[in-house]
Amino acid sequence: MPLTVGFDLDMTLIDPRPGMAAVMDAVAAESGHPLDGAHFAANLGPPLDMVYRGFGVPEEEIPALVDRFRALYPEVVIPATVALPGAAQALAAVRELGGTTMVVTGKFRPNAALHLAAFGWEVDHLFGELWSTGKAEALKAHGAAVYVGDHVGDVRGAKAAGAVAVGVVSGPCDADELAAEGADPVLPDLTGFPDWLRANAARLGQAG
Repeated sequence: MPLTVGFDLDMTLIDPRPGMAAVMDAVAAESGHPLDGAHFAANLGPPLDMVYRGFGVPEEEIPALVDRFRALYPEVVIPATVALPGAAQALAAVRELGGTTMVVTGKFRPNAALHLAAFGWEVDHLFGELWSTGKAEALKAHGAAVYVGDHVGDVRGAKAAGAVAVGVVSGPCDADELAAEGADPVLPDLTGFPDWLRANAARLGQAG
């Protein structure tokens, strides 16, 4: 099997924080709920329904607020999002080795696809609305040998799939948190990922 590498999206490949904060604040203004866009954007990872519960939104209101967030998203978040350092090069490194790329994210898949299109990034497989160990099924289905993410939930998903968990310290979790969860290696960002991948490709290909 070819080497398959999965990536998280938010704060691994892209930084959507300004737009995410703005949309959450807009939903707060419309709904009257005390939603904190800055806090939300600083702790990206968990899915929206979990986030809303954390803010104390009644369960029966959550589906409508999820839909509203997703509706506002394309016009606000997509144009305000930037690629994180090394993201394009990390994806290209997998391709150069003849590998397969996956993005497995907690984000709504249509909006994730808009981000990839905005940067001109082509991946072989895109899965949305998966969080923590829930990412494992998609990773296993495509034989992912590596999963790269910025959150302890990403590490848990990688480990549950039997993949090497590569942590990047570009999101809300620091190096110690990622390492304690089982990430190895832990990189400051994706700029060092191509060299790591090339150095380990033979071993990873056999594992995959």
